[in-house]
Amino acid sequence: MSKEILLDKKTMIVSETNKKGIIIYANEDFCKISGYTKDELIGNPHNMVRHKDMPKKAFKDLWNTVEKNMTWNGIVKNKTKNGDYYWVNATVFSSEDGLGNKRYISVRVQPTDDEKILAQNSYNELLKEENVFN
Repeated sequence: MSKEILLDKKTMIVSETNKKGIIIYANEDFCKISGYTKDELIGNPHNMVRHKDMPKKAFKDLWNTVEKNMTWNGIVKNKTKNGDYYWVNATVFSSEDGLGNKRYISVRVQPTDDEKILAQNSYNELLKEENVFN
C-alpha cells in the first residue's frame, strides 16, 4: 500500500526539461522527495514520476499551454521511486537556453489540503471519462 509523502513549506522542487520532456536539471528537493538520484532523473522523461491517478487530459492541457509560451499551473499527483506518492502545486513555463533551444522549467511547492481534494475529485471524473472512451 502506497503512502503519501508530505511536502513542507520550505520544499521547492525544481526541474528543467528539453522540448521533448527529457529531464536536463533536477534540484536536491526533487531528488529527496521522489527518491531518485540526479543521475537517475537526468536523461529520462519527466513522466517517469507521473502517478497512474493523473488523467492524460491534465498533461495534454499542460503541454498545449506551455508550447504556446504561456504559464501553466495546476495540482499534480506524482509517484516516488518506491511507489509512494506526493502532491504538488506545479507551475510550468517555457524558456530558451543561450543557443535558442526550447526548454521547460517546473517549480513545485506544497499544495493546500483543499487543493488536493479538489484536484483528486476533478481527476477522478476525468479518469472515468477516459475509461469510457478507451
